Amino acid sequence: MSNKEAFFSHIEKGYTTKGDFINMGAAMLNGEPLTNAYVKIPLKTLNRHGLIAGATGTGKTKTLQILAENLSEKGIPVLLMDLKGDLSGLAQPGDNNAKIQERHQKIGFAYEAKKSPIDILTLSQQNGVRLRATVSEFGPVLLSRILDLTDTQQGIVAVLFKYCDDKQLPLLDLKDFKKILQYCTNEGKDEFQESYGRISTSSTGAILRKIIELEQQGADLFFGEKSFEVDDLTRIDENGRGIINIVRLTDIQDKPKLFSTFMLSLLAEVYSSFPEQGDSDRPELVIFIDEAHLIFNEASDALLDQIESIVKLIRSKGIGLYFVTQNPTDIPNEVLAQLGLKIQHALRAFTAKDRKAIKLTAENYPISEFYNTAEVLTSLGIGEALISALDEKGRPTPLAATMLRAPMSRMDILTESELKQVLDNSKLIPKYNETIDRESAYELLTEKIEKSQREEAQQKAKEEQKRVKTSSSRKSTRMNPIVKVLTSATFIRGVMGILSKAIR
Repeated sequence: MSNKEAFFSHIEKGYTTKGDFINMGAAMLNGEPLTNAYVKIPLKTLNRHGLIAGATGTGKTKTLQILAENLSEKGIPVLLMDLKGDLSGLAQPGDNNAKIQERHQKIGFAYEAKKSPIDILTLSQQNGVRLRATVSEFGPVLLSRILDLTDTQQGIVAVLFKYCDDKQLPLLDLKDFKKILQYCTNEGKDEFQESYGRISTSSTGAILRKIIELEQQGADLFFGEKSFEVDDLTRIDENGRGIINIVRLTDIQDKPKLFSTFMLSLLAEVYSSFPEQGDSDRPELVIFIDEAHLIFNEASDALLDQIESIVKLIRSKGIGLYFVTQNPTDIPNEVLAQLGLKIQHALRAFTAKDRKAIKLTAENYPISEFYNTAEVLTSLGIGEALISALDEKGRPTPLAATMLRAPMSRMDILTESELKQVLDNSKLIPKYNETIDRESAYELLTEKIEKSQREEAQQKAKEEQKRVKTSSSRKSTRMNPIVKVLTSATFIRGVMGILSKAIR
């Protein structure tokens, strides 16, 4: 058996599946694709999480696009982060040109242009379905970890949440939380001290500064009502295709705190809301996190622990998480160890640091008798990648340098008119884009403070009125000095004595 035949047999055996799958393309040997040597990802293992990595311009976004549209075609909803604004093309069919036909002829199956059903979501004031969450939904633990608070400050946040629960004060937005933070050391100081103990003004000041930092990155737009219901991420269209929910994040690339806040709240909400799935044949939802380093680079140790815990546990809910980044070393080792599917595009070795990173990356993949992994990593072309997945029994599949299929959808953005059509057809925009500012902690505390101030002013007015009245009463009862002299017994006896002498 020739080396080529042995390799074909190796790939065919390693990527045989009993259940449904996604065909990623054809395996390559010595830089050439072997027709019909398909690299197939079983749907059953797609909740085992994954990584798409590679240098800029090597095709990571197109790989994400291939996975998203094929998942949708299989009836699996998708949520993906679009930080560069180039994924909206999923809503239009691709261009069946000669170059794509040639690629698919080499792979071994015909190209089919298709569009996918999408919805556009936004964290900011861009057009799309508004994503919001309330401060109460975050809870004291998650909010404290996002703000990177000390143990003492976390205790204060927990007390503030407890007070609001006890007094039925809804914490909806950051305005509410700032108000209760100020109230506890000013007008409500005595009330808090009596029921919950003394709260330090220096600690509340530090917490307030952290909130202002979060506000400066646009979090005031994220916190509030109406809260987004994560069940709306799992919608299926009338043709049985999963909806691809695209979160437009083009204007928050320089706001990593807001991005990590959103992602952590979303994952926590999904984990708490979705039922246990056990060992199912397909995921309920697949989430792609583009530019994943933005989450991890800015995260505190406490926040990283929270993310790692969710990544480990969320799989049982039927949720697959896929991180998209330039280098696998951008992902913490504890998270990297949880990833079943790895799609590695080319890496560039320009410096000694780059060469070291390539060596480390190569060690993350199964050993192959057909490849020198470190060499292959630097020789891959655009639209080619090293793939290692899990088979249906959870075992690593053979390492395969793969010529990837072309996306079925457009490899470009939508025009303004096409984007408007998508937004006009959205069923979620009418549900979520109405801004609600109902009575909450801010209004109730403001009313309480104003009432207390009015009562205090009325009490002072009454006391002043009483003081004036008492003073006036004393003044009216006090005898005029002249009258007092004229009516005194001594004065009268003197006058009478003078009159009696005059009469005689």
